[in-house]
Amino acid sequence: MSVPDPTSEYDARVDVNTAATMPARQTMLERIFKLKEHRTDVRTELLAGVTTFLTMAYIIFVNPTILGDAGMPKDAVFVATCVAAALGTLVMGLYANYPIAMAPGMGLNAYFAYTVVKGMGLPWEAALGAVFISGCLFLLVTLFRVREMIVNGIPHSIRVAITAGIGLFLAIVALKNAGIVVASPATLVTLGDLHQTPAVLAIIGFLATVALDRLKVKGAILIGILLTTILSFAVGGNTFHGIVSAPPSIDPTLFKLDISAALSVGILNVVLVFFLVELFDATGTLMGVANRAGLLKAGKMDRLNKALMADSTAIMAGSFLGTSSTTAYIESASGVQAGGRTGLTAVTVAVLFLACLFIAPLAGTVPAYATAPALLYVSCLMLRELVEIDWNDVTEVVPAVMTALGMPFTYSVANGVAFGFITYAGLKLLTGRAKDVPIMVWIIAAVFIFKFYYLPGH
Repeated sequence: MSVPDPTSEYDARVDVNTAATMPARQTMLERIFKLKEHRTDVRTELLAGVTTFLTMAYIIFVNPTILGDAGMPKDAVFVATCVAAALGTLVMGLYANYPIAMAPGMGLNAYFAYTVVKGMGLPWEAALGAVFISGCLFLLVTLFRVREMIVNGIPHSIRVAITAGIGLFLAIVALKNAGIVVASPATLVTLGDLHQTPAVLAIIGFLATVALDRLKVKGAILIGILLTTILSFAVGGNTFHGIVSAPPSIDPTLFKLDISAALSVGILNVVLVFFLVELFDATGTLMGVANRAGLLKAGKMDRLNKALMADSTAIMAGSFLGTSSTTAYIESASGVQAGGRTGLTAVTVAVLFLACLFIAPLAGTVPAYATAPALLYVSCLMLRELVEIDWNDVTEVVPAVMTALGMPFTYSVANGVAFGFITYAGLKLLTGRAKDVPIMVWIIAAVFIFKFYYLPGH
């Protein structure tokens, strides 16, 4: 007959009491995000979320500036940016459980404002309709799992050239906003007056941003924007309107998308470009960040379709709110570097974006030349994609270069993409390598040729 061990009984009581007093939120967080399985904890995930947020918070200042150039109400766009980023990131964290944040994409917002609205003369409401349709297409290819077929059917050289070309496009927008590059009737473009305050402050902000990032200072891009804005109060004649207030009204952009206008034949190429860039950008970013976090298994993401579902849902939600396409942010890698491994990191970022709704006065005082350094630095980073091109094969090099150069020189992302696909198909055909061209390339090239020769407004 065994005698009960009083010590064991005491330990059992302690365990029961400990479990009973354990914070419910800790148990809930473990159940939702599987922290132990991913070898992380709440503190690490929260710090990772703050890190990611600091590296991408510049978008709340940059996006209203860019879309404001398209005639959209900047205050409403500010609110839409914060809410769309929060919603998309929240879905990514809670549904896909990845430490990946989302916000309106750089490059896509420039295409929206400067090519679709200002270049083609379409109302911004119709452009939002095009964003919604592209989000629906993205959702469909995700649901029916044809994403792999599309992505694998696009040549690698074209994919990387699209990213680099958008970088060049952002660069010319940034230099124009800073007054460093101006129009010239003799040479199309020329050097602006570098004695002007906007140009001087933009140069200071750019150098500070690059230096801080090189020194691994968290939030370097955001600090560069804030530094330039502070200097604008001192020497640029800017007016300070405070920092905190109730969020502005989102009503001027809420549900203002015009889907019927976007469905017109003349906007077909707009939807196609939105769709292609969103597809490659989202897939590349998701795979890259997941790989950095060690979340790939046999080179694949277990929950890739869930992550893409979050991405497509965020695109459609953003179009309803009043902002250009929302996508996964490569800056999420900074949070991963800080230890983020689960969706709790993303949820933290989402909460911080919602908190930003109350700093609208500060966002409204940021001049265009203060966000120009951020645009220019992001564009510099995007150009490094060109190293992945096979420079020994001219049938790969020329289409890639035509893609990249076509965007800034025609002031249109769509034209650059079109030049790339048409040139790729044509050169492969003329060099006897037509069988090397994926069917998807022939289809997209044919769509763009049809657009150039048979549709108005090109």
